[in-house]
Amino acid sequence: MKKSLIALSFGGLAIGMTEFTMMGILPDIAKNLSIDIPTAGFLIAVYAIGVVIGAPILVLFTGKYPPKKVLLFLMLLFVIFNGLFAIAPNFDTLLLSRFMSGLPHGAFFGVGSVVAAKLADKGKEAQAISIMFTGMTIANLAGVPIGTYIGHYYSWRYTYIFISLLGLVTFLAIYYWLPKIEAHKDGNLFGQLNFFKRIDAWLLIAIISIGTGGLFAWISYIAPMVTNVSHINPDNVPFIMVLVGLGMFFGNLLGGKVADSISPTKAAILSFGSMVICLIVVYFTAHIESMAYIMSFTTGLIAFTIGSPVQMMLITSAKGSETLAAAAGQASFNIGNTLGAFFGGIPIAMGFGYNTPVLIGVAMASVGVVLSIIFLKFYTPKINLI
Repeated sequence: MKKSLIALSFGGLAIGMTEFTMMGILPDIAKNLSIDIPTAGFLIAVYAIGVVIGAPILVLFTGKYPPKKVLLFLMLLFVIFNGLFAIAPNFDTLLLSRFMSGLPHGAFFGVGSVVAAKLADKGKEAQAISIMFTGMTIANLAGVPIGTYIGHYYSWRYTYIFISLLGLVTFLAIYYWLPKIEAHKDGNLFGQLNFFKRIDAWLLIAIISIGTGGLFAWISYIAPMVTNVSHINPDNVPFIMVLVGLGMFFGNLLGGKVADSISPTKAAILSFGSMVICLIVVYFTAHIESMAYIMSFTTGLIAFTIGSPVQMMLITSAKGSETLAAAAGQASFNIGNTLGAFFGGIPIAMGFGYNTPVLIGVAMASVGVVLSIIFLKFYTPKINLI
């Protein structure tokens, strides 16, 4: 494996930890600040807002610079803002620093996706991107449990000091392992913005924002589902999450291989379609304890095969605006996170069972299938534009 791709995967690990560890230590932050958990939950929301805002803005204004310098700059922002979050004295400053720490997220994966594709051997571009995203799957598998343990038994501030230091390790890895790549000749502001004038660009954004909502409608409510419907002991929920993370790890790598084998768009259709089937199985077997363990791993695997294919769809469809398109994809993932959690919570609020969010996931993933088929028929590029 190329050291340059390992450097990018370190970034995925650091960013994955800063985003997802918050879910595990939210009660500890609420207790430390003497606020309720719903109020503390704003720290999750403002991070997502930071991702959506920061992704296009930072990419647009750094497009004229060489990718290596941009990645170093983004990781420097990551280190600074997560460090500030760790020492912020009150909730208002925590909100501000948390928002700021979300800004580099989408831009890093946007620039990193294009760099990974350029560094890849011919015909293995999607697999190279999947290696970068492997860092995020490792974050869910190991980083988040470690960060949660530190935050719960020592201090949540130590958790984010650790995350900031991990960002520093990523900075050094990029500095020493990533080769110099020339800035894109068409990296001007208005040239990249032309991407958003096209119908296929907005179709891709819709595919990711709605289709990936299927994943988030499921995973956002997995803990109450397995405890209340599957009747799993709450002490075993961390094991359920490890199974999900393990599935995501293998699914991410599988998605890259499939995308390189049958084309990114066909891989996306297969991924969303498999997700629909998987979520239907989850709904009808949620009451069976043994199936809860099996489907946690399986659904995590299937759901995370989508990452590399949709990133490749964005990159190959956005000649001259590849980085902006890839960053917009990351912003769209966070929109999918928000939409999946919001719509998935509606049936629970209406008094239905804790497995009903999965049906919302089925509907959203089904939309992903339909939109991907439309994209394949009318907008899939005939040639590789990388």
